[in-house]
Amino acid sequence: MRVSLALDGAGRSQVATGLAFLDHMLDLFARHGLFDLEVECRGDLEIDDHHSVEDIAISLGQAFAEGLGDKRGINRYGAAIVPMDEALCRAVVDLSGRFYLVYAVETRRDMIGNFSVELAEHFWRSFAEAARCNLHIDLLRGRNTHHILEASFKATARALREAVTIDPRVVGVPSTKGVL
Repeated sequence: MRVSLALDGAGRSQVATGLAFLDHMLDLFARHGLFDLEVECRGDLEIDDHHSVEDIAISLGQAFAEGLGDKRGINRYGAAIVPMDEALCRAVVDLSGRFYLVYAVETRRDMIGNFSVELAEHFWRSFAEAARCNLHIDLLRGRNTHHILEASFKATARALREAVTIDPRVVGVPSTKGVL
């Protein structure tokens, strides 16, 4: 497993997980977040996709936490609503240092290629816990599972992009407690 992340990137990605749909989601996550992302995973896909998806999410979350450092000057909060054809997803994030996930996304399919759709929620739970953030992902409407997950990854990327952006007006850490 190898993950490299630049939060202030240009949206470039090089992803090879053995799960084509997850590669697609991580590519568009990098593009819409303007993160430079490299992921290489050689998991035990002969068993199933659970361990690979979980390990990638944990590693990505850890890279986010590390990349944020002490969080001085960041916006801290981010929100985005993204359509993908008939699907519409909202993501809201607080880079508070506290983990919480609300995932209100209903889908109709069990698999997309060799990717277990139920693992999308587990991906975001593992990511949010490792990144130590509060993350809400809501499906506002949608029928096509591919479109729903694509909209959710894009919305989350755009919300995170907003949250990690440095605002020159923010002095220190954006918290009344002085620490995040």
